[in-house]
Amino acid sequence: MLKCWADFPGYDEFVRDKWSSLDVQGWGGFVLQHKLKLIKMSLKEWHQRHTQNMEGKIRGTKERMATLDTRGETSDLDEEEVAELHELSENMHSLSRVHSSMCWQKSRLIWLHEGDTNTKLLHAVMSSKRRCNAIQSIKVNDV
Repeated sequence: MLKCWADFPGYDEFVRDKWSSLDVQGWGGFVLQHKLKLIKMSLKEWHQRHTQNMEGKIRGTKERMATLDTRGETSDLDEEEVAELHELSENMHSLSRVHSSMCWQKSRLIWLHEGDTNTKLLHAVMSSKRRCNAIQSIKVNDV
């Protein structure tokens, strides 16, 4: 599950309705396993419908905002256009927040799966610095 899914309207209802609509018979562990498997497939489809072309949505919102801004510079905007501009601004911020959250979580998953390739180098550098900063001996009055 991506944490940003909760920001989409209707996500909670979708999961609740889908979970209750799944009818699996058997003992408890079997039912849980198959419900989780089925809801995973449903969530993949839901994700494709709601998050595909996120960059395109953000770009389109920015372009429409730029159009309204340039029109507002040359003449006054009517109330509908001002309301649309505010709504576009809110949508743009929420879309960019969701997009950055998805990218961060996906990169974190890749990092956890593949591991950090610079770990060996990092530990070698830190060990070297620790050895250089270590006090080998202290001289007091040539003793």
